Amino acid sequence: MALSASQRRYLRSLAHDLSPVILLGAKGATDAVLKELDLALTHHELVKVKLSGGNKDERQAQLRFLADGTGAESVQEIGHIVVMFRRNTDDPKLALPR
Repeated sequence: MALSASQRRYLRSLAHDLSPVILLGAKGATDAVLKELDLALTHHELVKVKLSGGNKDERQAQLRFLADGTGAESVQEIGHIVVMFRRNTDDPKLALPR
């Protein structure tokens, strides 16, 4: 599911006031973190994730692992904070603009 520019802009505005739900520790992105992120995306659809330290390449690898493992899409990346979105097909909570 590819998001349009207006949908990304709308989701970024909604995510502005959110606090990170998932915080990656020293071990980085693991299968346990992947399961928690999957649950959070199912429940909220839009979540903030705080990636662990390291350089930009390590953070990009963590983001790819999380996105591929959950089927979510990255909406915004600023430093160590990433906003991810995945539509809940059974019970959608957010109405996206066209």
